[in-house]
Amino acid sequence: MQYTTFSVSDYKKIELYKKLIKPRMIEEKMLILLRQGKISKWFSGIGQEAISVGVTMAMHATEYILPMHRNLGVFTSREIPLHRLFAQWQGKSSGFTKGRDRSFHFGTQEYKIIGMISHLGPQLGVADGIALADKLKGVKHVTAVFTGEGATSEGDFHEALNVASVWNLPVLFCVENNGYGLSTPTKEQFNCEHIADKGIGYGMESHIIDGNNILEVYTKVNSLCCDLRENPRPILLEFKTFRMRGHEEASGTKYVPKELLDEWEVKDPISNYEKFLLEEGLLTNASIQEIKETIQVEIDENLQLAFNEDAITSTIEEEYNDVYKKFEYESHNPGVQKENIRLIDAVSQSLKQSMQKHDNLVIMGQDIADYGGVFKITEGFTDLFGKERVRNTPICESAIVSAGMGLSINGMKAVVEMQFADFVSSGFNPIVNYLAKSHYRWGEKADVVVRMPCGAGVGAGPFHSQTNEAWFTKTPGLKVVYPAFPYDAKGLLATAINDSNPVLFFEHKALYRSLYQDVPTDYYTLPFGEAAILETGNDVTIVTYGAGVHWALEALDVNKDISADLIDLRTLQPLDTTSIFSSVKKTGRLLILQEDSLFGSMASDISALVMENCFEYLDAPVKRVGSLDTPIPFSKNLENNYLPKERFKIALLELLAY
Repeated sequence: MQYTTFSVSDYKKIELYKKLIKPRMIEEKMLILLRQGKISKWFSGIGQEAISVGVTMAMHATEYILPMHRNLGVFTSREIPLHRLFAQWQGKSSGFTKGRDRSFHFGTQEYKIIGMISHLGPQLGVADGIALADKLKGVKHVTAVFTGEGATSEGDFHEALNVASVWNLPVLFCVENNGYGLSTPTKEQFNCEHIADKGIGYGMESHIIDGNNILEVYTKVNSLCCDLRENPRPILLEFKTFRMRGHEEASGTKYVPKELLDEWEVKDPISNYEKFLLEEGLLTNASIQEIKETIQVEIDENLQLAFNEDAITSTIEEEYNDVYKKFEYESHNPGVQKENIRLIDAVSQSLKQSMQKHDNLVIMGQDIADYGGVFKITEGFTDLFGKERVRNTPICESAIVSAGMGLSINGMKAVVEMQFADFVSSGFNPIVNYLAKSHYRWGEKADVVVRMPCGAGVGAGPFHSQTNEAWFTKTPGLKVVYPAFPYDAKGLLATAINDSNPVLFFEHKALYRSLYQDVPTDYYTLPFGEAAILETGNDVTIVTYGAGVHWALEALDVNKDISADLIDLRTLQPLDTTSIFSSVKKTGRLLILQEDSLFGSMASDISALVMENCFEYLDAPVKRVGSLDTPIPFSKNLENNYLPKERFKIALLELLAY
């Protein structure tokens, strides 16, 4: 292995050796503990240490790194106290996740490390967002994100590289090509000779680096980082290496030909580098032994600290309290001046005033810049705030949601516009697995609002008409808002942007331009979790939201003799159960109306909650009314038949007559 051609000081060479040997020695100890049942799982990085160590040592301590589960060298090179790592792997409280996630599935702002999730791909887009925040703030930083060659087949890889290239973001995409994705060899994963060749398709600089040569990794990455801090751009790095053990220990390596293992064993990054340092006279056998003994003492002492720590305990209350970051609602009351505007205008005003209030807020979405979005909500925004903060995106929902998370991690706020709520399925993974779970897992906020133009009644067919709130109301960690009036939309959107938790904000397209209301011109907020009581009565409780509110108002206007409590939920998560239960206990009858189909929906959960908490007050069965359990048809007659508007009127009379 060639080491002599790299210009590195003798001091740095020895420092790199110490950084290189530590993760190897820790891992050797962890493999013993795994066999003893003292840790639950291990993903080996033996043979790949030079990549983690070399990249980390080339970066500044203030720059973010997003490692994978084989990158122990990132964590040790950032000098994380070993007892905290050991406690993390044992699920103890002095780890980083309070026992809620294992191994390297965590992040730490203190050490500027943002850990992976098992789905692999989203962290590439998160790196884009982190780098974008640095670029917008004028901070000359590089962000490095790791992935394996297997994850380069994921759509997130394509999306993240494309976004980074289009936006010229200073991201190092570090691909560790170790030969296998679990048991699948590279020849069965992709057909190009080198992963680095994929950079051409993104107009992106790329390099192939010997991932087993610590000096090559360090010097090349160090040189690139120095350049990127002054000339921001993304770079794709392919590190050629090999995984010497199983994907994780249980899987073994029987699928790997012995001659291949033998070939790579002689390329071991530590033994070869150690031999070089001995030949150069920079180390002696005695000094190597001293280094190893010092590290071994550190390992043993810190391991004992972790062993001595009690097993973690918790309470139901503590678990619930960590699902969301604590949000102190701040009431902003408007002045007396009002104007008669549509729901679409209210959304636009709220966005504009929030952009003025929060200079760290970025809006991202397809066609939202000069064009103003397909509904023209952001029309004129680029003139006010510039294209840096009002950003057109490629068609890549997953990477943009992930980038929103990256912006949040690096101290900014993000609003992501789904062109239509239906398209959120393409960004579903980072919403429900990254945004929703980050605070519970390791205390990191997700200051992201996803705007969701939704709903039928406009003849848009199966893929532009869904009201898919139930996909998200069942996911702990997300907040879901669904206003029915301009006044509510403006105030609730302002609150959503202020809240540093992830919010899905539903806006019904059919209400955008059909509904007017007198709305304060000033900035104001409205609290989450408080329903609006639109009508009061004694005979029946009607609970609804979105377009259903207007169907109910219309029906009650026609049937003025019906005495009903009409509750507009406004927010679905958190849900105002107090108002629902109080009303049901008064009227004894409950009808839940929604535009969504019934099975697995909000109506089903509200019905179950009322049955559990108000059963003895009921004079009739709870009635649910929703759309048909079919996709949404395009033809007007079929769409009218699909929607529950007319069936609601019949069901209401039936419930009253029960």
